[in-house]
Amino acid sequence: MLVLGIDPGTARTGYGLVREHSDGTLEAVAYGVFTTTPDTPTAYRLLSLYTQLRQLLVEHQPEQVAVEELFFGKNVTTGITVAQARGVLLLALAQAGLPIYEYKPKTAKMTITGFGSADKNQMQEMIRQLLGLEKIPKPDDAADGLAIAITHLQSTRFERLAE
Repeated sequence: MLVLGIDPGTARTGYGLVREHSDGTLEAVAYGVFTTTPDTPTAYRLLSLYTQLRQLLVEHQPEQVAVEELFFGKNVTTGITVAQARGVLLLALAQAGLPIYEYKPKTAKMTITGFGSADKNQMQEMIRQLLGLEKIPKPDDAADGLAIAITHLQSTRFERLAE
């Protein structure tokens, strides 16, 4: 199964495509970020994210998608812009007819490291190990996209084995 994981953001949206093979091993098929520039008007930044995601969906044709849920910190303005980006990404995924699953950042940390308060370094090293990568995936947003994809695959593993 090929799963696309998405870590939404306006300046950078991280993504990771992870394939689970029949023997249970995981493979990073592709990962990276969709970027927009701050001097571009918001509507056009959102259009750019939409277009980049649609191109990725056509190129890789994932079977399912996992999206990180929005976590509101202290900066409400940032939360609103991330929510706008997340909404556009969810729209593109729904238009593509893909099954969409959502996970909290803490759930991903727990799934990947066994510790819900793991830091970025712990997460990235475990992602590297789980995917058999030579180096830690960069940038951080791409690693987060991979983490969300792995979280979904791990969360649905028993359901798939029962089929």
